[in-house]
Amino acid sequence: MNKKICIVYTHHKLGDLIWQLPYIKAISQHHQTNIDLIVRKKTQAKNILRDLDHINHIFYNEFRKGLFYWIDVFKLTKIFSNEKYDFVYILDKVNKPAIAAKIARVQNIIGPGFKNQKKWLTINNFLDEEDWKLSYSEQSQKLLKINSINLENKFPKLEIDIERLKKDNSDILVDGNKIAFGIDSFEDYKMWYEDNFIELADLLYKKKLFDYIYLICSPEKSYIARKIIAGSQKDYFIDCSNKDLQGIILAIKNSNFYIGNNSGPLNLSSALGVKTFGLIANDPVGELKYSKIYPITPKGYVDNIWNRDRNGMKKLKTEKVFNKIIENL
Repeated sequence: MNKKICIVYTHHKLGDLIWQLPYIKAISQHHQTNIDLIVRKKTQAKNILRDLDHINHIFYNEFRKGLFYWIDVFKLTKIFSNEKYDFVYILDKVNKPAIAAKIARVQNIIGPGFKNQKKWLTINNFLDEEDWKLSYSEQSQKLLKINSINLENKFPKLEIDIERLKKDNSDILVDGNKIAFGIDSFEDYKMWYEDNFIELADLLYKKKLFDYIYLICSPEKSYIARKIIAGSQKDYFIDCSNKDLQGIILAIKNSNFYIGNNSGPLNLSSALGVKTFGLIANDPVGELKYSKIYPITPKGYVDNIWNRDRNGMKKLKTEKVFNKIIENL
C-alpha cells in the first residue's frame, strides 16, 4: 500500500511557493505516490495547483503568531491525525507543523532542522546552521539531498487547464498579439516606474510586437495601471487589476512574452512556460538562477545587495530594457 505523504510550506508569497514546485514533485516521485499540501490561503494554491496530477488535496493554514500559534498547531494536529500520514515534510524552518506532527504521532517528520525545529523531527540529518544563508530553493535542494531524494529538474513548471479559466474572463480574450507588463510588487522598492513602462510600450509598439498589453497588478495597486493608461493616452492597454489569480494566469498564458518587476506573477509567468523578462535593480538577481527568467539589470549592477529605496529602479533605463528584450526574442 502506498504511503500517505504531506508537505508543509508556510511562506505566504506566491513566488516563494512556485520556487518549491520542483521539490514537491521530487518528493512525490521519490515515494511513487501523490501528496497532500498544507500552505497559506494567501498563496491561492487551490486555484493555481489544482491541475498538477501529483497533488491530491490542498489544506490551508495561516501559521499565525501569539495566541493563534497554538490554535494553528491544534488545526494542523487535527489534519495530521485525521489523514494518518506516514511522512510529513516541512520545507522551511518553522516549528509549528513539526510540533503538530509529533503530537499526531506521525512516524516520519522531516525538515531542515534549523534551531529548535530539530527537537521535533524524527531524523538525525539536518542542514547546517550556515545553510540559513542559502536561498529557499537551495535549502530545499540540500534537504532532499541529505534525505536521498533525487531531484530531476530544479526549474519550476506549472500545468494549467486554460479552458476552465476562460468562463469568467472572456473580457480579456481579445484578438491580436498580446504581451504582459507586471507593473507592481509586494515590495514597492522593486517596482519600475510608470513612465518607464509607458516608454517601453511605445518602443515595442513601433516594432509591431503587440496589439495589446495586459497590465498585471493586484487590486490594491490598481492606481498604477490607471496612471500608466492615463499617462500613455493609448488604447492598447488592458487593465487586469480587477482580476483574480485565475484571470491573471489566463492573461499571462495568452501573452507572447512577459516583462515585469520581481514579484509573484514574474515567477508565475516563467513557470507557465511564457518567455519572461525580469526587471531587477534593487535586489539580488542570483535568486532567479533556478528559473528560466531573463534578468535585466542596470549598468554597474552588483549582485547580492539589497536596496530598499525605489529610486534605485531609476538606474534601469528603458532603452536597455528594450534592447535586451529585442536581443532575446
